Amino acid sequence: MSAEKHFLPPLVRRIGLRLGAALPALFCVILFTFIMMRVLPGDPAVYFASGPNAGQAEIQELRHKMGLDAPMPVQFLHYLENLATGDLGRSLTTGQSVAQDMHERLPASLELTLTALAFSLLISLPLGLTAAWWSGSKYDQFVRAFCSACFCIPPFVSGILLVYVFYYWLGLAPDPTGRINIFLPQPPRLTGLLLIDSALAGDWTAWHEAAGQLVLPAMTMALFVIAPLTRMTRAAVISVLGADYIRTARAMGLPTWRIMIVYTLRNALMPVLTTVGIVFSTMMGANVLVEKIFSWPGVASYALDALVSSDYAPVQGFILLMACLFILVNLVIDLLLGVLDPRVSVE
Repeated sequence: MSAEKHFLPPLVRRIGLRLGAALPALFCVILFTFIMMRVLPGDPAVYFASGPNAGQAEIQELRHKMGLDAPMPVQFLHYLENLATGDLGRSLTTGQSVAQDMHERLPASLELTLTALAFSLLISLPLGLTAAWWSGSKYDQFVRAFCSACFCIPPFVSGILLVYVFYYWLGLAPDPTGRINIFLPQPPRLTGLLLIDSALAGDWTAWHEAAGQLVLPAMTMALFVIAPLTRMTRAAVISVLGADYIRTARAMGLPTWRIMIVYTLRNALMPVLTTVGIVFSTMMGANVLVEKIFSWPGVASYALDALVSSDYAPVQGFILLMACLFILVNLVIDLLLGVLDPRVSVE
């Protein structure tokens, strides 16, 4: 009981400080996005009226309905009022509220990004550990060359190559047309994550189908982020391997696996964990090419379609969502760093 009394106040204080420090940045993101969408070329009233041949009266009427005829400061105040009530606006492309569209599409992006992050960690952590252990060897040079190749190949190129090899040539992967076969009934929506929903429903046919559709797009995203994760793991492990307690463990004849896992990896996790948070936030916002290649119904492709149509509300909602996710991920990483190293203080 006494431990809880001493633990909860610093935890609550840490969360409050981080969220309070993030509010000015969040406001700047909202303001910048609002101004940017209105200075970009294109008039949504012209686009959604009846095309370029629409009459001027029809365009002005639509601009009035959309509130685009008001001064920009007035438009911004109305936008802030709507945000305060949780109203992100309505998409003129889909005809639904942006919040509803985000609710339907965000789980698809999260499932793709989390799976890609898991793939990249399963590859990069062992590569970074072993490359650091045999630093300077030919194996270390191979790992660094492999990371450079993964980083230099754009995701749309690696995605097309994976589709060509595993779908068209070998026939091992399903056709890249979304999250699940359209002829299969989807499991009841509980979380929006098909792997979890199908497992909870006991529908293993849908689970295998969803997992098969997920492999290629997840590997496409994973290949691009293997490089920073492997390099950070290698650098952090090399730094730890030079510590006195590692030399003592080697002199005592402890098994290599124990030195690497118990003593080295745990102490090298802090910079790696910080990099994981940055990589995850970047993947959530930059997976639009992967979603387009594999017809993945995520929020990034939704925002791109809205941007092409000069549909303000979805783009503003997407950028606001990404900013909130970035803040949340940083907060979680900060708390995990405090668990790994209690010396990380609130200040």
